[in-house]
Amino acid sequence: MHFITFTRKIVPFLLFLAVWSGCPTTAAAQPKRELRAVWLTVLNNLDWPTTRATSAASRERQQQELCTILDQLKAAGINTVLLQTRVRGSVIYPSAIEPWDGALTGSIGRDPGYDPLQFAIQETHRRGMELHAWVVTIPCFKMAVARQMGPHSVLKTHPELCRRHGDTYYLDPGLPGTAEYLTAICREIVERYDVDGIHFDYIRYPEGAASFSDASTFKKYAPKGVSKATWRRDNITRIVRMIYKEVHARKPWVRISSSPVGKYADVSRYSSRGWNARDAVHQDAQGWLRESIHDLLFPMMYFDGDHFYPFAADWQEQSAGRLVCPGLGIYFLHPRERNWPLSVIRRQLHFLRSEGLPGQAYFRSRFLTDNVKGIYDYLRRDFYAFPALPPACTWLDSVPPPAPRHGRIERVADGLSVITWDCPDFPDNPESPDNLENLRYNLYASREWPVDITCARNLVAPLLPEPRFTIDAVYATLSGLHFAVTAIDRCGNESEALQLTKTPPSFMTPQRSLHIGRSGQLEFR
Repeated sequence: MHFITFTRKIVPFLLFLAVWSGCPTTAAAQPKRELRAVWLTVLNNLDWPTTRATSAASRERQQQELCTILDQLKAAGINTVLLQTRVRGSVIYPSAIEPWDGALTGSIGRDPGYDPLQFAIQETHRRGMELHAWVVTIPCFKMAVARQMGPHSVLKTHPELCRRHGDTYYLDPGLPGTAEYLTAICREIVERYDVDGIHFDYIRYPEGAASFSDASTFKKYAPKGVSKATWRRDNITRIVRMIYKEVHARKPWVRISSSPVGKYADVSRYSSRGWNARDAVHQDAQGWLRESIHDLLFPMMYFDGDHFYPFAADWQEQSAGRLVCPGLGIYFLHPRERNWPLSVIRRQLHFLRSEGLPGQAYFRSRFLTDNVKGIYDYLRRDFYAFPALPPACTWLDSVPPPAPRHGRIERVADGLSVITWDCPDFPDNPESPDNLENLRYNLYASREWPVDITCARNLVAPLLPEPRFTIDAVYATLSGLHFAVTAIDRCGNESEALQLTKTPPSFMTPQRSLHIGRSGQLEFR
């Protein structure tokens, strides 16, 4: 057995990559481009963390918990993490606007002693995954905990924006100040952190919207003759539009997405039965795609049968060239929920892929990593047998970067070599998604020369943050395996391939393969 060792041993998972002679047509079922996302929930410690960071030792345990989750998600084929960043009127980073969330330490407003968002971004990127900051927008917090929120609570800093509805405080979307407040939060995140996206949750009016107490706001701000339903939809759209423009003015490659109610509206043959995005909660999500103020949608399609398939097709038909990746309710697999058989999710996955939808998302992380009904094993071993790159957002930028240069394999120690390459040669523009600091790299391997970078099987290491990869020297010289590397920008545009090696196939046999072992090493068998 020979080994290819990662520069950082951070991948305690199992993944097989068969080294084929060419890329067979059956690999089409495993696309090279597919968005595979999961919601990682902080609220009430549902997914993370379970350890409270109240000391140096507990802080380290909290960080290790997150690393373990990310390792598991990476092993299952996930390439996008939607991390809850604004929870309910509180956040998981040092903010000038809102207090620390209590899930981190057990106390609202208490500093955990490190920056969880920055830590999560670094660890996610090290594993070749994207991180999108999940921002809960309109809900604030329960009335019962309002006093615990402290002086930085929105109820203290902007009480005029808050409305009681049921047992919860909400921001009033009809007030101009609400759009400005939420934009300030997103601006703070984007300016300070290297996030790949901003993801809105609950960017809508609450359930039971008919009783939401905004009569005075409607009277003051609604144009004459406009219905309340239309005015409310326009309010939510105005918030989305303002944030989209503000974020892209600063970092045009940051994707804006949201998780609308899973049915947009009634379709021709099937009723939404009173629960949909457009009419029940005034959320014009398909309109946002048409207006080009959204890049992705993750509709919460936590249904099955006629509640799922016709509405999934409707999202795809009305996508306006943007990305719609349905969110799947894998929590319904749990016996304490609806006890769905795994076959429900499997049928949905195959339907979405066969219909050409560009990806899927899973609610939520713990149900995946706990392998409820075998969902984790199914993704890892079958549906996500090979890595995938997120789809490119060509409407943001469609020009691929130049290819890397001067690839080489150098021996660095007994039994070890390192593949290195030089960054592409082009003028460095800090405002461009092709900025050298924004580039990542994809490594491919194959027995065929040149390496076919269109084949999902050949993608060994996606979204590498630096231009190097450590390998076993004997493996590199004897295996007959060829390597290629590409540059990829923050909008997903990929360069042409730099073909790195061409060695005689004197060691490989059709039965041998690359294997990422539990030790975090790529093994050659």
